[in-house]
This record gives sequence, structure tokens and C-alpha cells, in this order.
Amino acid sequence: MQNKSLDFKNGRFRIMQIADTQEIPSVSPDTIKLIGAALDKEKPDLVVFTGDQIKGYSSFFMGEKGKKNVVSTLKALIRPLEERNIPFTMTFGNHDGEAALGNNEQFEIYKESPMFVYADSVSENDKGTFCLNISDKFLVYLFDTHSRAEGGGYSGINNEQIDWYRSVRDSFESPLPSLVFQHIPTPEFFDVIKRVKRFTKGCVRAYGDHKNEFYALDPHNSRLGDFMGESPAAPYKNSGEIDAFLEKKEVLGVYVGHDHNNSFVANYKGIDLGYAQGSGFNVYGPGYKRGMRIFDIEENGTYETRTVTFGELCGKEVKSKPKFVIYSYVPTSVSQVTTAVKEAAIVAGAVFGTVKLIKAIKKK
Repeated sequence: MQNKSLDFKNGRFRIMQIADTQEIPSVSPDTIKLIGAALDKEKPDLVVFTGDQIKGYSSFFMGEKGKKNVVSTLKALIRPLEERNIPFTMTFGNHDGEAALGNNEQFEIYKESPMFVYADSVSENDKGTFCLNISDKFLVYLFDTHSRAEGGGYSGINNEQIDWYRSVRDSFESPLPSLVFQHIPTPEFFDVIKRVKRFTKGCVRAYGDHKNEFYALDPHNSRLGDFMGESPAAPYKNSGEIDAFLEKKEVLGVYVGHDHNNSFVANYKGIDLGYAQGSGFNVYGPGYKRGMRIFDIEENGTYETRTVTFGELCGKEVKSKPKFVIYSYVPTSVSQVTTAVKEAAIVAGAVFGTVKLIKAIKKK
């Protein structure tokens, strides 16, 4: 059961995806500025938060005081929507549940908002997985992709969620066209980008089960304005999620966040796989390209997508320029730092060895 109805207006329904605000109690004014400016320009019918709304691992969210901070931070993030009477929904990322208040408790905070839209979830222990119905013509699935997997990497969705998806899909006489929103990408995101040689222009280094491989956007499977500033951080194990979506091919696209410096759409066997870039200013992100992804869904079951950015909406005035610069260039993972240190050590060793050799030759 869905708590609020969602309907096409003049044959169209607009969704705004907000990914990775990853905020702290002192919510960045620039995060709020971006959200407000995007809402005012685009006037979406529904906003979808796709996880990591808060920086759950921060000390600000630990202990009894941390619980109060979770409440105040979430309320600050949704206030711009409440002020404009714009409905919103959400799912969880890998960092939300690391706070003193767990995901189920956070879900209850969202439910206090009169603008929150949700439906019956897959289970009592998975409030972030549910399906929204738009005019009995289009479905929006929200999946909680959980956190870390045993043996390394991220977990992604599980068999229970896939079985639930099939039951919802098959409850209609004919499968309805759908979009899927979740936090963590699937392994297929590596299939729609291109493995390249090191030092190829625009390439990024992967890690985990793709350690020391390099990837770039495929020019034949990406769009003007797309960018990829870091490797997809997908689960090592494939859960079969995309295969399930391909069974009846009613899922038009799967859209994620998680990797803040990525914003692209590529097609995999008829399904669009896409990123919305990060939107928060208290965490690393793509500079003035922080932004949101917009979806214009037509009543006939088709859709188009694009992004709006801070630079386009707000210009280049930020509240804290030093912090902005640091978060725009900080390494995106621990592995990135350790790899850089190792490579620097190798280069330094090679230089030192060359200098010693030259000196030895000169002495001769």
C-alpha cells in the first residue's frame, strides 16, 4: 500500500534524483542552496534521495547526542522540499546506517514529514526497499543496496529483494514500464565503460576485484556532458539483479549514486545504467559539477534524463572556498591513497638509484 498518490500531469511526471548529500549537523549552506535552486528551476513532481543522506560514520552521529544530530540533519535536508510542498522519497546508502540511529529509526524520521511518499516494504528489516506507482502506468522501484559484503566489496541487493521485485512486477496484467533507484551500482556498470591502457586520456584506476585496471567512458555508449572521475565501486559478486530486470524488459533504467564523481548514462542490453553525481558540499565531489539528475517520464512509458549542476544554477560563489577546493580534489578512497604513495615511493627509488648510478659513472 502506498501512502500518497502520484499522478501524471498533462501527460508528464518529473523526478529529481539527489545523490550523496552525505551531510553533517552543520549542514553546508551550499548543499541547501543547490537543492533549493534545483527545486525552483525544475519543479519536480517527486524527489528521490538515493542514499548516503548523512555521513553516518562521522563522530557527530555517535552516542546519544549523535541520535539528535541525525534527526536535525535529516530535517534540514528535507526542509527545502517541505517549504515548496514537493513530495519526496528515499532509500539508504552504505553510510546512513552507520550512525547511532539505524535505518529503520531514520525511516520513522522521514515518515514525520507530510511530504514523504513510501509504500509497503520488502520486509520489516528493509524499509528502504519498496515500489511507488504513478497513475497505474509507471513504477518507481527503490532498493536498499545495504553496505559491505563478506569477503570484501559491497553487498548490493539480495535474493529476497529480487524475488519481491518479481512478485510486484508480475502482480500487473502486463508489466509496467519502470525505473529503478538505488545507491550502489551493479557489476554491469563495468560492462558499459571501456577498459583502456594506463595514461589514456580521461581514464580512472579501478580497485577491488578490478585492481590496477584502468577505465574510461565509451564514446560510443555515453552522452555529451557525461563524466567519470572515479571507478565504479560495485559488488564483487553479481546478485543477478540486472538479469532479473531483463526477463521482461520493462525496467528502462537503473540509476545510482555512491561514486560522487560520476555522472553518465550508458546502455546495457536495452537497460540504461546511470549515475547522478554527488550533491553534498561536506564530502568529496566533482567541484561545481555537483548536481542532480532530472527525469521526464511520459505517460506513454518513455523517459528522458539530464542533469543540472551547481555551476549552472548558482554560479561559482561558495560559502567556504578552502573546504570546497579540498573536497574537490581529495582522493576518493583509501586504496587510491595507498596506491599513490606506493607509486611515489617507486618513482623516488628509481630517481635515487639513477642519481647514484650517474655519480658512480662520473667517478670512473
